[in-house]
Amino acid sequence: QVQLVESGGGLVQAGGSLRLSCVASGRTFSTYRMGWFRQVPGKERDFVAAIRWSGGSTDYADSVKGRFTISRDIAKNTVYLQMNNLKPEDTAVYYCAHEPLFGGPPSYSTSYRYWGQGTQVTVSS
Repeated sequence: QVQLVESGGGLVQAGGSLRLSCVASGRTFSTYRMGWFRQVPGKERDFVAAIRWSGGSTDYADSVKGRFTISRDIAKNTVYLQMNNLKPEDTAVYYCAHEPLFGGPPSYSTSYRYWGQGTQVTVSS
């Protein structure tokens, strides 16, 4: 089992920045990839970004490329999502996800086995 705890969400004006953190605990010795997804009420959970634990290669949704940066601190079992130039359409609950072994494409929610509880990000116009 892996437990994920997100933090860093909040209310910010358009154009502002936030940094989300997700700390993993438990069976973290088996980590293939970690990712961030977001969801608004009534819609599906959408892919935001992902990072390979070994090597650090990254993937991003087109909607956040150039504005968001995903990174990881292996020693701290933590993944970050730096969000710059935030827009009202970025408002959502952001979820951290953990993929212990290769489970599929990074943008598929079904590729991930463990999920955090989510943190709310609200961007005002």
